[in-house]
Amino acid sequence: MAQHWGKEEVIAFLRDGGYEFKMVEHEAVFTMEGMEALNLPFGDEVVKNLFLRDDKKRNYYLVVMPEDKPANLKELRTKLEARPLRFASEDDLVQYLGLRGGAVSPFGVLNDEEALVQVVFDEELRTYKGLGVHPNDNTATLHVALGDMVRIVEEHGNAFRFVELSRPEPEE
Repeated sequence: MAQHWGKEEVIAFLRDGGYEFKMVEHEAVFTMEGMEALNLPFGDEVVKNLFLRDDKKRNYYLVVMPEDKPANLKELRTKLEARPLRFASEDDLVQYLGLRGGAVSPFGVLNDEEALVQVVFDEELRTYKGLGVHPNDNTATLHVALGDMVRIVEEHGNAFRFVELSRPEPEE
């Protein structure tokens, strides 16, 4: 049985690897509204993570993007040159990333032994000092540098890329 990467394992991995991060432990949260209510010191850099698949279940994507940006799956499909995209099921989430809804995080790739999930970072995240993400558990939030997050994904063997996703024009 492979190691399951939960909160303790992710934190130990970061400490052992010499990664710098901040951590805030909190009650379990399941929504972005719940995250906002925590008033984290890096709350404006908390990201949302979408676990998507194509319509043939051949490709799985973990999309990491600013939490206040609406996800346009059609635009994303075009940028990824993918088949039509859908949200993956809870079963897929457990199977591929070893995670439950509410705890989706780029650290989920550590549970993706075959490195099948492609990680997609929104270009806008390059302006962040760090990413506010769960350590595979929604009872804590970590603030980790984007470069470190990319390196962890890359060293694990998962494909990743940056895509520029547009923000909708504000309505007059």
